[in-house]
Amino acid sequence: MSQTERIVNVIRLQFVNRQPFLWVPLMVFGFAIALSLVIYAIIPESGPKYGGASQAPMWSFLFVGVSAMTLTFPFSQSVGLARWEFYLGSLAAAAVTSAVLATALVIQGVIEQVTDGYGINGFVAYLPWVWESGWWSAWLTFFVFTLMAFVLGFWGATVFKRWGMTVLVAVLGSLGLALAAALLVISRREAWGEVIAWFATAGSLQLTGWLALLTAVLAGLSYLTLRRAVP
Repeated sequence: MSQTERIVNVIRLQFVNRQPFLWVPLMVFGFAIALSLVIYAIIPESGPKYGGASQAPMWSFLFVGVSAMTLTFPFSQSVGLARWEFYLGSLAAAAVTSAVLATALVIQGVIEQVTDGYGINGFVAYLPWVWESGWWSAWLTFFVFTLMAFVLGFWGATVFKRWGMTVLVAVLGSLGLALAAALLVISRREAWGEVIAWFATAGSLQLTGWLALLTAVLAGLSYLTLRRAVP
């Protein structure tokens, strides 16, 4: 069996349990839309109403990444798959499902534009800032964000498998402290206006590029940790 065929087998292995990779994100997607529309209908404002509910199904891939590592990795080692084969196959499976979700969000955004926000000026997937360069840039943003969430969850699970819960909590706590320190510095320097202006002028494509870079770094860390993780 060729290495390509073995990687394809990992993809199939990940898709054996369709709940985390398919049905759970789609359910979150559907509930996020329904809940947003109910809230929009309650709001008396007649102008356009935008929300961040489209992030919900993308963030659900954080848990998809965790389950892809913790539930499938031990079995992959018992059947003789190399760790790098499991790694590449898992990322490929995540890329496929990220593309499916990104496509669903773009279709949803088009529907929202055609129907003027479902007739109530309510928008879930269509956010002008994300769509400023067209549907393809929105698709790319959705895809990269979803894949990043998966890789983040996958990396956290590899840390747990390699060093245990204590180290995982220490790593997450350190990241939380670093983020809090950054927010403190911005607040002390009263630089929130500059930060908001940077996000406004950077555009969605530039931020997507930074997210892609972060995803690549996390993916590299995941592989380095996976090499010595305990099944």
